[in-house]
Amino acid sequence: MAQPDTVTRILDTAEVLFAERGFAETSLRNITSKAKVNLAAVNYHFGSKKSLIQAVFARYLDPFTTRFHAALDELEARHRQDGSEIPLEELLETMARTVLEVPAERNSLKVFMRLLGLAYSQAQGHLRRYIQEEYGSVFTRFTELVRRATPELPDAERFWRLHFVLGTVIFTLSGLDALRDIAEQDYHEHVSVRDLVRRLRPVVVSAMQAPLPEPPAQQEVS
Repeated sequence: MAQPDTVTRILDTAEVLFAERGFAETSLRNITSKAKVNLAAVNYHFGSKKSLIQAVFARYLDPFTTRFHAALDELEARHRQDGSEIPLEELLETMARTVLEVPAERNSLKVFMRLLGLAYSQAQGHLRRYIQEEYGSVFTRFTELVRRATPELPDAERFWRLHFVLGTVIFTLSGLDALRDIAEQDYHEHVSVRDLVRRLRPVVVSAMQAPLPEPPAQQEVS
């Protein structure tokens, strides 16, 4: 019984500290001190800080990938019956619903979003490779379905818009506590996570469907 408890305690502590401080700023000694375990325990169960970071992501991304594949299977089966492509709004709604379901099994939505943000902003090469190798299939599948739903967008434009949308979602949900406080204090609104997602959905859909930007003006050659 002691061994699983030790592993869980290390992972719980590591994910919170990584989300608060970042990867480089969080040392193994920070983690062992707060988790009340010795360094040998971390080395025994994980082998290295790199493997510990990967294990923290796996706790969220393993159930997310399983659920998201299943949700996309259901969407594709339903639309296959009438031969239609899956609308963009349904794809984004499905992803949002899956994102909301997974943290209930782990720590919190805020931690999950901050970790995803770190994966983009602070990720070392090993983490990018790990996420691509272990979870790339579900993101590739989603991107292909988005491509079919937005055939009017050039590939490069779609790439940027998806990342603008992802950045918006991560920033909003990782700062959820502060935004709730502002909404309550300034606007007397009590906002649930699902209320926030309901408001966010039309914004990100509109961003994906916005007109293409004007091409840059070419400089005159004198």
